[in-house]
Amino acid sequence: MFGRKYQTYCDRLVQDTPFLTSNGRLSEQQVDKIILQLNRFYPQILTNKEAEKFRNPKTSLRIRLSDLLTHLQRKGERDCQEFYRALYINAQHLYGSLPSRKAMKTSDSTELDPDKEKYNLNDRGPMFFLACFSVAAGLAFLIYYCSPDPRVFRGARRVIGFSPIIIGKHVSHYLLAFLEKSFREP
Repeated sequence: MFGRKYQTYCDRLVQDTPFLTSNGRLSEQQVDKIILQLNRFYPQILTNKEAEKFRNPKTSLRIRLSDLLTHLQRKGERDCQEFYRALYINAQHLYGSLPSRKAMKTSDSTELDPDKEKYNLNDRGPMFFLACFSVAAGLAFLIYYCSPDPRVFRGARRVIGFSPIIIGKHVSHYLLAFLEKSFREP
């Protein structure tokens, strides 16, 4: 939404109408489910008479769908929004490939792509990760190969004893076992 013009649901519906009305996009059953949802669920968008008109099997599906979308655009923003909600529920695969959804993803550079977001843990880059990993590996190497001084680790044992609060019980058991082993060895 930042840096681009806000697109209303009615604007989106105008943009998506040619895509939705093209042959084979929506099946007869999907259109009927959408119409029934707009008719039966709160808030009632279509009256019973309107729903019957848009579900009339004597008229071709493409014409009925086109008339429905035009009708919703005239009724207003809330009705168009409810149409998108019904479309999402009844034809989720089609909802994801709408031209307006693709345009929103490409035009908004501040919006994160969900696939890329999984791997983007922070914005500090690979050098920060390598530095943190190097520090952790260095400390592990130092603790493993250097014999600890019992005087230093008496205070550390108290701190590590409270570590379940900070780092979890399973880790603190290993740390306490290491300290007990190091106290016993001369």
